[in-house]
Amino acid sequence: MVKAENPNQLKFVKVSLNNSSLASQAVGPPLSSFESSADGRTFQEIGNKFGQIDLSKFIVVNGSLENILSIGGTKLPRVLGQKLSGLTPLGKQIVHPQDSVLGADSGYPQPGLKDKTYEDLVKDAFKPEWWNSNQLIQVDAEGKRTFVNEPDNSSQTDEYKLLDYNFSLFFGLALQLYESTLIANDTPYDRFLEGNTTALSVQQQRGKQLFEGKAACIFCHSGLELTSASVSNVKNQRLRATTTTPRTISDRGYFNIGVRPTLEDISIGGQDPFGNPLSESRVAALGKFSQLLGSSPNVTVSSNDTVVADGQFKVPGLRNIELTAPYFHNGGYLTLPQVVDFYNRGGDFRQEGVLRPLGLSETEKDDLVAFLKGLTDERVVSEKAPFDHPQLFVPNGHLGNSMYVVNDGTGKAADNLLEIPAVGKNGGKGTPNFLN
Repeated sequence: MVKAENPNQLKFVKVSLNNSSLASQAVGPPLSSFESSADGRTFQEIGNKFGQIDLSKFIVVNGSLENILSIGGTKLPRVLGQKLSGLTPLGKQIVHPQDSVLGADSGYPQPGLKDKTYEDLVKDAFKPEWWNSNQLIQVDAEGKRTFVNEPDNSSQTDEYKLLDYNFSLFFGLALQLYESTLIANDTPYDRFLEGNTTALSVQQQRGKQLFEGKAACIFCHSGLELTSASVSNVKNQRLRATTTTPRTISDRGYFNIGVRPTLEDISIGGQDPFGNPLSESRVAALGKFSQLLGSSPNVTVSSNDTVVADGQFKVPGLRNIELTAPYFHNGGYLTLPQVVDFYNRGGDFRQEGVLRPLGLSETEKDDLVAFLKGLTDERVVSEKAPFDHPQLFVPNGHLGNSMYVVNDGTGKAADNLLEIPAVGKNGGKGTPNFLN
């Protein structure tokens, strides 16, 4: 990132924020072929969808129009911000006039927000040192960055305003802060914990007792967040060690429950793009914990310890679990009764996981499912504030049938978009989930 010491003096800075993985995660999907992009796509190519292409930055190579920065081998995530900053926010989406956040600025019945640009919103939300500068950031064809006072009008360089250059920072933090408002804390379970003894039915209360006792769910789904992988559980004890000899060390909040054979997907047993272990226990075993994670491990891992990481997956929270089928990391089960049956028999690959059979009766299994449905926040079901939203379009396969697909004009299959209508703070009928 770049920060303005004053409007006439810029400097490169590293931005590192505690507990901000959501911000880092947010900048991934626009480039991910697994989520919302295509193989090899760059922010530059996405940015071109939002504005007119600057032909001065392109040349013809072997009959094709090629971007000079791409030819130089540098893929810039900055062009997206440059193209977006002057556009109408949500310009292709209806914003409900009673939207709990954006209603006052809604351009309804026209799409988007009225009298606002993305640049306006950035300036309203962030301090001036991140967007106010008289200097530009110039990037040449090899990726070298220089602060300049004005463009050089060369086809070999691109110049960015500070606001454009820092767009990924604004994008990531804005999404993180929005997501942090979506707290489903008005469930029957929450109201029961607050003293309303009738908030959970008698059957659900029996299920709660099973959850905390015979079914042993609480061992992994602990605390008010209903996951041992929450920040409050992990921040001081990132590694878990057994009391046996030799010790077994693993990452807190991660377990192998025998959904599939371990080596089919080793999960945190793998490595990051730089060859470092994804497992923090293995990082500690290599003596690189402080170097890579910025703190000391709560457990000193020795050569006599056994580190377990392969096939271990992060424990999810359980709020609104009845709305989030299919279940497990591979989507292997469709319904909550199927999930409870899985746990009751001790998993499908018991020899590879930590589960053991529970011995629940049919009545007890029904009670446990009933309790899990008591973790649903009805505001989420009906999309009431803060879970209301503008009109959304979700990719739902491609246009065509089993014999052909429609060409989108670029040689790729045209997306079939599923509309989720705009809804205001009072909610609506809700959006059907996977099962209905």
